[in-house]
Amino acid sequence: MAQRYGGKYSPDGESGPEPGDRPAYAGATVTPVGARSNLLFIPPIVLAALSLNDGAVGLAAGLGGAGALLLGAWLLRDGLKAQAAYDARKVARRPGIPRKLFAAVLTGIGAAIAAWRSEPGLVAPLIFGGAATALHLGAFGLDPMKDKGMEGIDTFQQDRVARVVDEAEKHLADMTDAVKRAGDRQVEARVERFAGKVREMIRTVEEDPRDLTAAKKFLGVYLMGARDAAVKFSDVYARKRDRDARSDFMMLLTDLEESFDKKIDRLLLDNNADLTVEIEVLRERLQREGVRLDTR
Repeated sequence: MAQRYGGKYSPDGESGPEPGDRPAYAGATVTPVGARSNLLFIPPIVLAALSLNDGAVGLAAGLGGAGALLLGAWLLRDGLKAQAAYDARKVARRPGIPRKLFAAVLTGIGAAIAAWRSEPGLVAPLIFGGAATALHLGAFGLDPMKDKGMEGIDTFQQDRVARVVDEAEKHLADMTDAVKRAGDRQVEARVERFAGKVREMIRTVEEDPRDLTAAKKFLGVYLMGARDAAVKFSDVYARKRDRDARSDFMMLLTDLEESFDKKIDRLLLDNNADLTVEIEVLRERLQREGVRLDTR
């Protein structure tokens, strides 16, 4: 559906952010699913089409190989997304399912079945299947095989953080989907900017799970309220382009972002205070052991 263009210099446009404000695209990342992975959806379609005139056995083999290739391409997309989320975090668990590894194996199986159709036997399928698996691993690599930054972290606390983070990400996804119904690019960009601030708090909590109690209300109750407000705004604005409703919603996002920003600063200050206490305790212990530190 066509959308009316709007911006700072449009007749009904609004002034842009003041200097020093966080731009809407801050923290934006390129999608990990690129053209290389999307191209892998073509071979199963070709294989299935070429198998239509090969009789019952050939058709069954072709459809089986196409299914293996298609499942491998789908697992690869999820594996690339999981690795991107893993790389973006300083503290992260390894993916529960090695999707990229399974995708490589399924691609090898699909290639082996395709080779068997044209050259029945054992040698050719093994050669082509092994080559396809090796090339897949060379092109896309393996999944992360170990946890990152988990040394000295209580796993129970980390699991609690993971549940809160998953809920917060779901609320953000619902907000993004809701404002798309309004058809206003400026509102969509404003929600993306607010989502960036929320994810900044999420990263802070992930790096130090002790901050979860202090941030849980922001990532739960406040974010749920923001989601509900986005849904109601979109319903109203889609029926009637009510500028007052738009202004109220934008002001709500501004107030929420300022609250999140202040809370993040307090969390970081608390972390610095904890570090200062640990340094002082260590200094006193070293002095008791006869080690004198120059504090100048």
